[in-house]
Amino acid sequence: MARWVPGTVERLRTAALTLFDEQGFEKTTVAQITERAGMNRRTFFHHFADKREVVFAGQEHSEELIAAEIRGQDHGTDPLRAAVAGLQAVSDQVYEQFREGAVVLGRVIAASPELQERELVKRAILADRIAAALRDRGTADAAATVAAWTAVAIFFVARNQWNQPDNQHTLAHLIAMSREDFLGATRPTP
Repeated sequence: MARWVPGTVERLRTAALTLFDEQGFEKTTVAQITERAGMNRRTFFHHFADKREVVFAGQEHSEELIAAEIRGQDHGTDPLRAAVAGLQAVSDQVYEQFREGAVVLGRVIAASPELQERELVKRAILADRIAAALRDRGTADAAATVAAWTAVAIFFVARNQWNQPDNQHTLAHLIAMSREDFLGATRPTP
């Protein structure tokens, strides 16, 4: 019987991201990842469907937290503000603890067209979850969809800034700044 090893998912993810950063996503094999992590292929496939899923591990949990935060916003809060507030709250709860890994993750995704494509799919899933949470708050369908996609754009602009090695701001702060940039872009220029 196999012995449970604590931290298995994190060890596999750390090994994978390190290898993806060193030699590229496309050139890295599952065998190399498991060897680096000191595990076998069966363990890898027990936790991940493929090596792309290693990159996006944990997103479902974050989406659930974001949706809960959005549903918990005051009902007088406009949909965009509620969506952005949910993203900010989760950035403080979840993302800040992974700051160093986020820089590597940003490089890995930027260097791989396959991962960039997968990230677009993940953005759509996140927008759908945010829109559903907004509808649960009573927001009309079209308004929920527009607010959700706008919030996702705000989040990813902020996340890309946050992933920069010289960044000194929290993700929540950058989300707030990105929201202000968006609102500024919707105002007439003097």
